[in-house]
Amino acid sequence: MPFASLLRSIGIVVAAVLLIIAANLCFYSVSETEQVIITQFGKTVGQPINEAGMKFKWPFIQTVNRIDKRILEWDGRASEMPTRDKLYIVVDTFGRWRISDPLQYFTRLRDERSALSRLDDIIGSEVRNAIAKHDLIEIVRTDKNRKASADAAPADDAGQINRLLPISLGRAAIEKEIVAESAPKLKDFGVELIDVRFMRVNYNPGVSTKIHERMMSERQQIASRFRSEGEGEAAKILGSKEHDLRQIESESYRAVQVIKGEADAKASEIYARAYGGSAEAAEFHQFLRTMDAYRKTLDKDTTLLLSTDSDLFRYLKQSSAVRTPAKP
Repeated sequence: MPFASLLRSIGIVVAAVLLIIAANLCFYSVSETEQVIITQFGKTVGQPINEAGMKFKWPFIQTVNRIDKRILEWDGRASEMPTRDKLYIVVDTFGRWRISDPLQYFTRLRDERSALSRLDDIIGSEVRNAIAKHDLIEIVRTDKNRKASADAAPADDAGQINRLLPISLGRAAIEKEIVAESAPKLKDFGVELIDVRFMRVNYNPGVSTKIHERMMSERQQIASRFRSEGEGEAAKILGSKEHDLRQIESESYRAVQVIKGEADAKASEIYARAYGGSAEAAEFHQFLRTMDAYRKTLDKDTTLLLSTDSDLFRYLKQSSAVRTPAKP
């Protein structure tokens, strides 16, 4: 009896294990983020299963193929390509896509690795075509209505350097163009292309050197303009200073001459009043002026030749007459 019970227990356990194994082989779960395609001997069976829950399949002969139904990432390789204006740039792109037709996707591509390879080929080709059809400024700029910010450059230079060239499309429109060209080709593989964007646009090293040289030349042009304007302002200030200085000196000289003239007139008036009151005063004034002339013109080394009727000799003659003693 104990042996029979043991056999019965073992049988129950074995049956339970077989039942669990059979359930695992016959049933599978589908999550909310995936969709399932059932294949039988390598061929698809029925329609894709999109609803989450427990599902049934025939064991051993049917296989569950799970496909992600979320939005997936595509990261393109950075590639060097020419623009329409013959400038070589390095463009790095990325995109977003999802599987819109699981059956078509599974039939044509089978897995995500093959899908990414196909995305590289198609989107990469369309990116290269779009870059080749547009100038660099169309790829760099987004808003065609954007205006340049104010710079510290002079007015003429600001009009040339800070002026943005007009664009017809812009980067956003080119990205939409790439999506529009790539989406129909990817639709044949059951893939819906949602968006493609330029992650980075870099100059080719040779182009970067030219751009840097151009920027340096423009900055040097602005610096030269500042210097020339500064020199012009300095010359203007110096000229204004010289003009003001000469004007001040002229006005000062005129004021000095006016004061001297007024002083001479006043002195003449005083002299006239002092020495013009009588004949004796006038004669005394004449005598003082003559003595002053003697003091300034005559010294021990002076030889003077005068006629006897000279006014300057008059007082010398009188002094000689005074010094001559009277005869007895």
